[in-house]
Amino acid sequence: PAAGEVPRVAPPRAGSAAEAATAVDASGLPSLVQTALALRGIPYRAGGSTPDGFDCSGFTQWVFAQHGVRLPRETQEQFHAGVPVAPGQQRPGDLVFYRTGGGSVSHVGILLGDGSFVHAPSSRGVVRIEPMALTYWQRRFVGFRRMID
Repeated sequence: PAAGEVPRVAPPRAGSAAEAATAVDASGLPSLVQTALALRGIPYRAGGSTPDGFDCSGFTQWVFAQHGVRLPRETQEQFHAGVPVAPGQQRPGDLVFYRTGGGSVSHVGILLGDGSFVHAPSSRGVVRIEPMALTYWQRRFVGFRRMID
C-alpha cells in the first residue's frame, strides 16, 4: 500500500445476513456492548460525540468512556491505538474498522458476538446494528482492534 494507506486484510467469514438479526439478546454480552446497544436509535450527527447525536468515532469514544477507557477522538487514531486482532480471534467489544472512502480507515463500530456490529452510520441516520456479512461491509473491512484486554 502507498504511504498513509492501510493494508487490506481478508474479512472474517460470516454466516448469512439472516443470522445477524437486529434483535440481539444483550444479557450475556459484556457491559460495554450492552451500553452500545442501549444507544440504538440515537441520531447520526457529523462531529457528534454525545447521546444528542453521534458520528462513528464519537459513538465508540463515548461508549468506552462510560467504562473508564479513553479512546482518541478520530477513527484513524482509534485504529492505531488498539491492539490488532486476527480475524477469528475477535470478541464482543472489539472495534471493527472499515475503509468507506479513499485509502484510509474511515469508519468504526463495536463488535457484537453474532457476526454483527453496532455503529453510528451516516446512511439512514441512527445508531444501529448491521451484519458484517453484508457485501458492502465485507468489501470495506480493514481489521479488528482490541482496546480492553
